[in-house]
Amino acid sequence: MYDYAFVHLKFTIPLAVLLTAIAYPVLNRIHVIQTGCLIFIAFTAALPWDAYLIEQKVWSYPPEAIVGPRLLGIPFEELFFFVIQTYITALVYILFNKPVLHALHLNNQRNPPAWMRVAKITGQLLLVALSVWGWKAAQVNQETTYLGLILVWACPFLLAIWTLAGRFILSLPWFATVLPVFLPTFYLWAVDELALHRGTWSIGSGTKLEFCLFGKLDIEEATFFLVTNMLIVSGMAVFDQYLAVIYAFPTLFPKVNRYPTPLMLVQSRLVNTAKYDLERIEGLREAVERLRLKSRSFYLANSLFSGRLRIDLILLYSFCRLADDLVDDAKSRLEVLSWTAKLNHFLDLHYGDSDATEDPKQKAKRIDAYIKEAFPPFAYQALHLLPTQILPPKPLYELIQGFEMDSQFTFHGNSDSTDLKYPIADDKDLKTYAIRVAGTVGELCIALIIHHCLPDMSDSQKRRLESASCRMGIALQYVNIARDILVDARIGRVYLPTTWLKEEGLTHKIVLDNPEGPEVIERMRRRLLDNAFELYREARPEMQRIPSEARGPMIGAVENYMEIGRVLREKKEGTVFVRKEGRATVPKQRRLRTLLRALYEQ
Repeated sequence: MYDYAFVHLKFTIPLAVLLTAIAYPVLNRIHVIQTGCLIFIAFTAALPWDAYLIEQKVWSYPPEAIVGPRLLGIPFEELFFFVIQTYITALVYILFNKPVLHALHLNNQRNPPAWMRVAKITGQLLLVALSVWGWKAAQVNQETTYLGLILVWACPFLLAIWTLAGRFILSLPWFATVLPVFLPTFYLWAVDELALHRGTWSIGSGTKLEFCLFGKLDIEEATFFLVTNMLIVSGMAVFDQYLAVIYAFPTLFPKVNRYPTPLMLVQSRLVNTAKYDLERIEGLREAVERLRLKSRSFYLANSLFSGRLRIDLILLYSFCRLADDLVDDAKSRLEVLSWTAKLNHFLDLHYGDSDATEDPKQKAKRIDAYIKEAFPPFAYQALHLLPTQILPPKPLYELIQGFEMDSQFTFHGNSDSTDLKYPIADDKDLKTYAIRVAGTVGELCIALIIHHCLPDMSDSQKRRLESASCRMGIALQYVNIARDILVDARIGRVYLPTTWLKEEGLTHKIVLDNPEGPEVIERMRRRLLDNAFELYREARPEMQRIPSEARGPMIGAVENYMEIGRVLREKKEGTVFVRKEGRATVPKQRRLRTLLRALYEQ
C-alpha cells in the first residue's frame, strides 16, 4: 500500500536531508537560485514527456502503490521524483565543485587544445546521431520504444548544453563532473531495481528490450537515470561557466552585486570570448598555485568563499606571499632595503597623489611599465592583479614594514647590517611586529569582504570590524610564534621579546642553541598563548558582524588556527603532531571537526 510514497520516505528524502545537512555550511543564495532554476526546468521539460509515456502504457503504476492524485495522468509521487532527483544531484555537484575555482577553466573557451575541439565535435555528432536514432526507434520498433523516447527527449537538451559549455565541462576536473553524475546514478539504480522488484511501477512489455543491467533493472531505466543526471550536472556547469565569466573579468563586469542578476548571466553568455583577459586567468592560476604551495590552511579555507571575493582574496594572498619572499630571499641588508623601496614605490604609484586628469588606462600602463622594469618576471602577475582599487593603502604600507622588520633577524651581526640588535626588544615591539605582518592582513581581508558583501555598511561598523580583525590577526601571529620557536631558532630567529628573556635569565644565544630545552622557554610559550587567547576573546564576538556570506569561512579559518594554540596548551599525548621541521600541528580529523563546528555554528 502506497509503495511509491514509501520509496521517497525511505530512500530519496533521507538522502536529500543528509546531503542538505552536509552542504548547508557552504550553501549560499546563488546555489539556491541555481538549483531552483534547474528544478523548474527539469519539472517543466519532463512533465509532457512523462505524461506521454504513461498514456502510451510505457509506464504504469498499480492503483494500490500510489496515493491517488495525478497531474496530466502522472502520480504526484512521480512528480515529486522530478524535484527530488534534481535536488539530490545538484547538491552532490555543489559539494564536489566547492573546491574548484571555475574561473581558471575559462582559458579553453578561446584557445582550446586540439583534443578538446575534437571531443566537442565528436560529442555533438554522437548526440545528433542518438537523437535521430531515438526518433526512429520510438516510432518504428516497439521493443525500442522506451529507449527511443528517452534518447529523443534527452539528447537534444544535452546537445544544446554541450554546444554551449562542452569545452568548459571538459576542462573541469573529473571529480567535479563524473562523480556528481555517477554517484546519484548508482544510488537511484539501486532504488529503481528495488521498486521494480516490488512492483511499485512497471514498464509495459513490448516497449523494452527485455535486457536487465542487474536484477530487475531494465537497461532503459538505467539509461534514463544516467542521462537525466548528465542533464542536471551539465546544466549546473552551464550556470557556473557564466558566473565564472562575471566573477573573473572586472573589466567586462565592473560592478557585481552580492548576487548577479539574470540579465548579467545573459550578458556573460553573449560576451565574445575574444574579450576574455586570458593573461588575468594565467595570473590567477599562478596565484592559486602559490597559495597551494605556501599555505595549506588558507588554501582550504579559501575554497569556502564564493564569487569575486574568493578571487580577490587569492590575489591579495599572492601579493603578500610574493612581497615576503622578495624580502626574505634577499642576500644582503641593502637588497632588503632595495626591495622594500620598490614595493613602497609600487604602492605610491597606486595611492600617491597623481594628476587627476590622467587617463586611468595611461596610469595603468605607467604602473605596468614600472613593474616590468623594477621586478623580476615571476613577480609581474602578483603585482599587476592586486586589487588596489578596493584595498586601503595604510595596511599595505605597514605590511611592507613588517617584512623589513623580519629581515633584521637574517642580517643581525652581518657586516652590511644597519641594525645591531634583535628587532623585538619588548612587548611593544612584539605587538608592532604582529600588527604589521598579521593585523594588516586581517584588515585587508575585511576590506575585501565589506566591499563585495556589504558595501553600504556604516562607518562605525566598519571601524569595529577592522579593529577586531586586526586584533585577531595579532592573536594568530602570537600563536604562530609560540608554535615555531624551534623552527625559527634553526634559522637564527627569536621572536620572544628581549625583556622576557632577561626576566628569565636567558639570552638569544641560549634560545638559539637549545630552543626545546629550558622550562622557562615553555613558560614564555604559554605567556604568548595567554596573550593570544585574551585578544581572541576580545575580537571573536565582533566577528559575528561579518556579512553572512563570508562569516563562516572567516571564523572557520580563525578557529582552525587557534586550535593550534589549544593543542599547544594541552600538550597531551597524541594531540600534538611534530612534523620533520619541528612544527606542532593539529591532527587532520580534529582540524576538520573544528572547521565544521565553526561553519555549522554560523
